[in-house]
Amino acid sequence: MILLSGGTGTPKLIRGLRRLIPDEEITVIVNTAEDTFISGNLVSPDMDTVMYLFAGMLDESKWWGVRDETYHTNNALRELGLNERMLVGDTDRSTHIFRSELMRNGAKLTEATAQLSGKLGVRARILPMCDEKVDTMITTPDGIMHFQDFWIGKHGEPDVLSVNISGIENACLTEDVIAALESEENVVIGPSNPVTSIGPILALKGMQKILSKKKVIAVSPIIGNEPVSGPAGKLMKASGIPVSSLGLARCYVELLDALVVDGQDSADEVDFPVPVFKYDTMMTSAGKSEELAGFVMGLFSSFG
Repeated sequence: MILLSGGTGTPKLIRGLRRLIPDEEITVIVNTAEDTFISGNLVSPDMDTVMYLFAGMLDESKWWGVRDETYHTNNALRELGLNERMLVGDTDRSTHIFRSELMRNGAKLTEATAQLSGKLGVRARILPMCDEKVDTMITTPDGIMHFQDFWIGKHGEPDVLSVNISGIENACLTEDVIAALESEENVVIGPSNPVTSIGPILALKGMQKILSKKKVIAVSPIIGNEPVSGPAGKLMKASGIPVSSLGLARCYVELLDALVVDGQDSADEVDFPVPVFKYDTMMTSAGKSEELAGFVMGLFSSFG
């Protein structure tokens, strides 16, 4: 099975899926438009979250970073007067250094990710959406800033006027992503931010054409008129997308065979342009994640 993933909601779904099928049968195509450089090294937050999940290292209390992490280097840098734009743990930093050294020596991001995954014992296939540098830029009344400066630096507080994926027009699907999609019929668009997590993946040239020939199920990250977590609501409004599962359905309409929304969502299924199924999407425990993953897998089976 293939999943399109951002950083928090989709990894929770993957946590449940791993209880149902072997890791070797899971491929995750991950957003890289939130990648940034910290102290000279490339940080790929969404990919690292997925990689740490499969490696058994993820801090599931936060859904980012490494469990039982230390911050000696970050603290020492702060004492020297260097305040990094993101809190980076020591083990996490070793990942960024290893990745960056490989890339400084000629490896592409896909190759570096494969080497990292192998070193960490990851058996699933984790694929960056592209090898080119792509950046999510947020326009606010205070100016244009990188997503990480908006979300981490400014705590998501500024009003959002627009969202632009810089460099996406020159980015290409990798051969590995194309091969993975050609070999698999079922694709899950995970419950991640549709604008800055899933949006960049879908904006890559050729991606929507490929997905239109697949069986695609999306899980909504919205309940009612609020995202389960993160800045999705503010970013959806700025992008002209109604903050609701119905808005999400209209955003993905040309791709979807079905949309799963939370059972508490008050939206009327008859209003949706795609088949809608209600289920508990909150994933407050590993068991809940497994139940939702099983429900999604059952929908694929029902398609025949």
